[in-house]
Amino acid sequence: MGIISLGKTDIGKKRKTNQDSICVIPEHKLFVVADGMGGHNGGDIASQMSVELFSEALNSPYDTEDIPQFLNDTIININEAIYLHGKENKELEGMGTTISGVMFSDKFANIANIGDSRVYMLLDGMIFQLTRDHSLVQEKLNLNIYDRQGAKNDPQKNVLIRTLGFEPKVNVDIFKFRLIKNAIFMVCSDGLHGKVCDHDILKIMQVNIPDTSKVTQQQVNNAVNHLIQQANYNGGQDNISVIIAAVN
Repeated sequence: MGIISLGKTDIGKKRKTNQDSICVIPEHKLFVVADGMGGHNGGDIASQMSVELFSEALNSPYDTEDIPQFLNDTIININEAIYLHGKENKELEGMGTTISGVMFSDKFANIANIGDSRVYMLLDGMIFQLTRDHSLVQEKLNLNIYDRQGAKNDPQKNVLIRTLGFEPKVNVDIFKFRLIKNAIFMVCSDGLHGKVCDHDILKIMQVNIPDTSKVTQQQVNNAVNHLIQQANYNGGQDNISVIIAAVN
């Protein structure tokens, strides 16, 4: 299995700092986005800690036959580390971050998620959201209070009900999908999916990668850049992070 990938993070047009962090480690087939909690002290530190600790975890032996367990255990340990760091440094207390990522094994895409950063899969001209947001808006959608269109106008659309590092213990959503040849995976923060709808994400991907069976590094680079450009064109109110990993 080969993977062509690129990840970028952008400050956007309105924020003074970038609280997003990304982790792209092709040799371990790991791709992660963390979005520090805006409005909380140390959101940038929380997101940086999460990707740094993830990278460090790869240096210790782990069961390559049970990647979901590795993802779950690693994120639980990271949560505890961020939480304790906040408790030990009062100016950072309450810091938190989202975390969403994919780690590939020979036959599976193993996905982990906390918060509202997302993992998507694009295949055969369709886009699939593989994670579910841990947000108040998503809970309202689950209760059929309104549809996705109505959710866009909810004044509480940025309120999260589960984050990494905010509480001493956390539950991690873990998913396992059988790999399909020529599938393209995208990990992103809400700075992208909050400003560019799924339909437009798919369109940009198709323009830049017209034939997923013949994807090139340049096409992946162009797709990442154009997605970020579109989010900024649509307002760029938040930091924007995008990782694309094309499986071939």
